[in-house]
Amino acid sequence: METTKGIFKLTGKVQHYAWGGAAYIPQLLGVNNGDQKPFAEYWMGAHPSAPSTISVEGNQVSLFDYVQQHPVAALGNSVNEQFHELPYLFKILDVNDMLSIQVHPTRAEAEKGFDREEAACIPINAAHRNYKDRNHKPEVMVALSDFWLLHGFKVEDELRRVLSDVKEFNFLLPVFEAEGYYGLYKKVMELSQEEVDGILQPLVRRIVNEKPSDKKLPEFWVARVFEQNGSLTNIDRGIFSIFFFNIVEVKPGQAVYQGAGVPHAYLYGQNVELMANSDNVLRGGLTPKHIDVPELLKHTKFEGMVPRILRGEKLASGEMNFDCPVEDFGISAIPLQSGKSYTHKSLSAEIYIVIEGDATVNEMNIKKGEAFIVLANIDFAIKATPDSLLYKAYVPAKAQNRL
Repeated sequence: METTKGIFKLTGKVQHYAWGGAAYIPQLLGVNNGDQKPFAEYWMGAHPSAPSTISVEGNQVSLFDYVQQHPVAALGNSVNEQFHELPYLFKILDVNDMLSIQVHPTRAEAEKGFDREEAACIPINAAHRNYKDRNHKPEVMVALSDFWLLHGFKVEDELRRVLSDVKEFNFLLPVFEAEGYYGLYKKVMELSQEEVDGILQPLVRRIVNEKPSDKKLPEFWVARVFEQNGSLTNIDRGIFSIFFFNIVEVKPGQAVYQGAGVPHAYLYGQNVELMANSDNVLRGGLTPKHIDVPELLKHTKFEGMVPRILRGEKLASGEMNFDCPVEDFGISAIPLQSGKSYTHKSLSAEIYIVIEGDATVNEMNIKKGEAFIVLANIDFAIKATPDSLLYKAYVPAKAQNRL
């Protein structure tokens, strides 16, 4: 059975970005990857560029189209009136090679940036376009494996120590002392490529020769960059950020939330990711894509921070909820012992994916790697067979209660 009242099996879209791994997502989805293509992301949602499909009376229907045609039934009154769309995008990521350093704008700044680029007649798919929509893009990730990422600037004493201990960076210490985080970052982002190569070539040579093995140190990740691309010309200035930012290890079941302005980059591992339904990214390095330095500087939070790892709050239902300070989305893990059930009434459209085990939702069988969507105001029960783990994306009650 593929559907019960208000509940539909959902098939996401795989994104074959070059940084993805070749094994994790194919194994999760139960598909063959004999060609060893990179399976980077599995999208579950109604983003118009790659909407999921749902099985409706034996037909595969675009979730984007379904929500557009049945907005109140899918989303509920309050979410439809506030967002006019499914306000989140749910993903599974397998990060094999590190992603670009990036920052996301606030909603207000995204609206201004989008309108400005529209007025300038910049095509929406232009390589130098910054704003693809008028939305913000906060995001949260929950680790499915040991996961590593860059997240925010180091606190002052730690960054000062880096600038003192790495001889190639000594010239930046007086810049940091006089002009703070903004002046430091502006300095390295505005260096000519010739200057970047001159500063970083001796540092990179030394690191590669040392073959560092400690993932907590920036040298490990710099060496990894040059394992993948050994050229010492046109060195990516994102190397500075690897030293300037916090390197964070997240254990399975732990989460990190990233709001507007926080510079970050995923380094390695698998996660469940949930974000606002947006594609607005301002890049700062470790990428061949467009970097708009003035726009990046305008939206980055220039402050030291201690990364906050979320361990979740266990609710009466048994699910582990990760609190996010936004109205667009919420995420929780639902561990179920064999034969146990999770009963719930949806407030708005909720998407579930089975990461481990198998389950039934009402009368529908859901295997490992399969996903389903529950529309607004549906009573249902998920029963595990055997021990199972599901992740759930939803719109939190704080958004439901606005109207």
